[in-house]
Amino acid sequence: MENPSEHAFAPAERAAVYRTIFNRRDVRGQFLPTPVPDEVLGRLLMAAHHAPSVGFMQPWNFLLVRSPEVKQRVRQAFAKAHAEAALMFPEGKREIYSQLKLEGIVESPVGLCITCDRERTGPVVVGRTHIRTMDLYSSVCAVQNLWLAARAEGLGVGWVSIFNQAELQQALDIPPQIVPIAYLCIGYVSHFHDKPELEKAGWLPRLPITDLLYYDQWGQGDPEQQETLTATLAAMQDGIQQRGAFPE
Repeated sequence: MENPSEHAFAPAERAAVYRTIFNRRDVRGQFLPTPVPDEVLGRLLMAAHHAPSVGFMQPWNFLLVRSPEVKQRVRQAFAKAHAEAALMFPEGKREIYSQLKLEGIVESPVGLCITCDRERTGPVVVGRTHIRTMDLYSSVCAVQNLWLAARAEGLGVGWVSIFNQAELQQALDIPPQIVPIAYLCIGYVSHFHDKPELEKAGWLPRLPITDLLYYDQWGQGDPEQQETLTATLAAMQDGIQQRGAFPE
């Protein structure tokens, strides 16, 4: 009889995967000036390039930013959008927002813009025939692959998303038909926070996963925790939040 777990990783390898996932952070203000070696950066980019993509179209490009002048142009585009964004929040939230460190564009040794070429393999793509945005989602998978690989390498990554798209394209000379998906700040850091910074700042709490889980139909939850999975998840999240005991 086939062993259902024969394709699973060894326990230590599996634990390392979960440790990477649960210890990933969006880094903004802890970057060190230490250069990132090419062999390390190469592993990150290769991890990103091996992300899943709809129709195997691999719609991404990787625009590496090391020039101080280019970083300044990107920083100026951020600063303009950041000032606009502050006015969108109500007064109480606006004060917290103004105190948040939301980028490390100039401080990080490496900037990386991951883009999506929506025309890479032509107009008809396997898996994108009905949901046109699948290519964008594919590029986001490349971001996540890189982010997790970076954490395993001891590198911090910060995703800067407060831009007017056209101004970011102009700062990086990106053609109008190419979509910038993520501008990432990458580098070694002084430390990683034990929790996401927005959670620590009281911006929003971690939502209970049991409130987000439905069974078979939208809105059909399990408030009485009759499902074994619901109880398992509730206990798991309690362990994480109360004791810092992450799954392995």
